[in-house]
Parts: sequence; structure tokens; C-alpha cells
Amino acid sequence: MGSDQRVVCVKKVKQKAAEEWDESMPLPGDIIEGIAEGAAANTFIPAKARSELSSQLGSFSRQTEVIWLKVRRGDSVLKLQACVVKKGCSKLQRRFTIRAASDERHVVGLADLTYEQCTALQEMSRKIVTMDSRGFNKEAIKYDWKMKVGTYIPDEGSTVVSSVLFMPLEKEHNIEATTTRTMAWFSAAVSSGAPLVFVNIQTEQITNSKRSNIPAKESARIRQQKYTTDVQRLQGIRLWFLPGVAEVSFKLAPEKGETRFGMNISRIDEVTEKSSLTVDKYQQSSGFIYVHSVTKETAAERAGLGDLLEQANKTGHLVVISRLEGRSLMPSTVSSDGLIHCGDNAEIKETLTSAIEELDSIRIHIMSWPNNMIHQAPQPLDVSTLRPPQC
Repeated sequence: MGSDQRVVCVKKVKQKAAEEWDESMPLPGDIIEGIAEGAAANTFIPAKARSELSSQLGSFSRQTEVIWLKVRRGDSVLKLQACVVKKGCSKLQRRFTIRAASDERHVVGLADLTYEQCTALQEMSRKIVTMDSRGFNKEAIKYDWKMKVGTYIPDEGSTVVSSVLFMPLEKEHNIEATTTRTMAWFSAAVSSGAPLVFVNIQTEQITNSKRSNIPAKESARIRQQKYTTDVQRLQGIRLWFLPGVAEVSFKLAPEKGETRFGMNISRIDEVTEKSSLTVDKYQQSSGFIYVHSVTKETAAERAGLGDLLEQANKTGHLVVISRLEGRSLMPSTVSSDGLIHCGDNAEIKETLTSAIEELDSIRIHIMSWPNNMIHQAPQPLDVSTLRPPQC
């Protein structure tokens, strides 16, 4: 055969997810030798040119949607099932093509190509669907999610990892500036004594679907941007971290006659110099809440917070509260005006006051730091559990 002879060939497919291709589909490089309503060898109508094949597909479409293809792929001749679909919307010039019977996204683009061109396309398709690169076929198996969560997560309210979403400031026009501010916040919090463990940092495009996760002011700003231009979007930075090497649970149980739990809490204050030319300093908060003192002979001391505070003071750490009654007290968002959104002081005070008035016990979770001497059972999930086992 002459190298310039042309045959009807699959030139491309519209489905971009090439990893989902398989050998039962028409693939780029397949030479269409014939089409038929059934798979019997003597019923295939030869395909001589793309335009002629389109007309034949149009005739078939009046009788059936599913057809059979006889294709040459390398040295093999295969029979594949396919569906007839219209190509284009013109009523004056209707053209038809085919798609994979198993995937309606897999629409074929046909062309009259040389054997050399078909061979090159077949080699490309072979590399995509070969078992060596695609791996074994996947199967679905059952998994006892409820049991695993109950066994390997400290309690139902824990997600193990936490994150803070940093929105760009009004005058921040590149992601590097937001990233720098994000890492400055993290470094300042750690330097102040918060035992945070860095996990990851990623860019995050903020769209209307995420309005419920950010403050109302941010939602208004996003809506304004959306209606101003279709291409303008807010791009923030999400910082992932572990709240300490573990979250350790403490139960504070008041006794009759007690009017407070005995732990004094406040926000972490970061002391920062105003400028290099002065020694004046001012305080800022990273948004975390910590225990700065424990009263003797109270529920907090009986729970062990007093001993823990002594350890923290010796090692330069803070006793940071990650959750109160299972609800997070950690920062969640930094808005475009620079405000840190975290646990509300008034609501925290109301929760503690209500519990002590009823003499109800409360449960708090503390961020643990490396090598602290907390003796509790069962042991919480710590950061070492997240690492692969040593071989």
C-alpha cells in the first residue's frame, strides 16, 4: 500500500480525561474498516471515507442508536460497540459521528488520514491505556467509617488537622504578599509559645459557593467583584497545621459550693516593636486562647492543669485551648481588612458561666507539645501516628 493512501481514522476524542480511556472504546489511531447494526462478520458496511461514513451513520441513526464498529488497531481487528451522535447543529449540513457506548463524553473526531499518521496516533493511545502506566483495575470495597473514626480519632469533634484561610488585603495584588503575611502570622504564634505544627500551605480561589465559610463583609466584596468582571476572583491562602503534637482532653468537674472552674484564660499576646528607632512596644493577638494561671483547690487544678502549666512555663510553651465542649476555639479566617476571626469571648464566658451555675462538668482540649509529661488514658492521636511506619 502507498504511504499516501488515506483511510477513515479516529483522529481525536473530546473526553480530556485520558486516564479513563480503555480498550473497549474507539481510540485515536483506530482505523474504521466498517460499521453494522449487529456484530456478524458479513453485515459490516465498509467505511471508505469520512464523508461517506457520516452519511451511513445518519442512515443508521434513524433505526438505532447503538451500532458495531470493525476497527483495525495495530495487527488486530476488533469489534467495538458505539453510539451514533450528531455533530454540529446545522440543519442544512447534518454530520454524524460516534461515541463510546460506555461513556457519553467520549465523542470521536473522525478524519481521513494516512497509515503513518494512524500508526503514530495508535502508539500514543497504547501508552495511555497500557496496564503498566494505568495500574490494575479498581474495585469498590466496604469500609467501617464509624468504627475507624471512633477508634483512631480522639473524639467526634476532632478533625486532627486545622486550617486558617487568609484573604488578600485590599491593596494586595499578588499571592506572594498574602503568603508572606500568612507565614508571618504562623511564625509569630509559634514564637509566642503556641505549639503549632506546620502541615501545608495552598492557594485557594474564593467563589460565591464559599460565601458561607467567610464573613459577611467578604461575601459582599466577592459579589461586587463577580458583577464587575467575569475574570476577577479573590485568591487566598489556606494554612494547614496540627493543633500541637496531640490534642489532650481534660474534664473539669466542679464540686458543691465552687463558683468557678479555676482556670484564668486570655488570648495570646505577641509583643512587637513599633519601629527600629524606638523601644516602644505594643501587643497583638494571634487569636488563640490559653490558660495563663490556675487557682489552687479548684476543678482546673484537680484535672491536672496546674501541673501542665508548670511544665509549659519551664519549656517556654503555652497551655493553648483548642476546643471547649468539642467546639473549636481556633482562628478560622483572616479577612481582607486584616481582622482575625476566632472564638467569641462573650460566648466562651457564657458557656463557662452556665456550666458552673449548674455544677456541670466541662471538657476542654489542650494543644500538647513535644516531650510533655501528660499522663492520660486513652492516649490521643498524635503527630507521630500520621507518619508512615518505619521498615
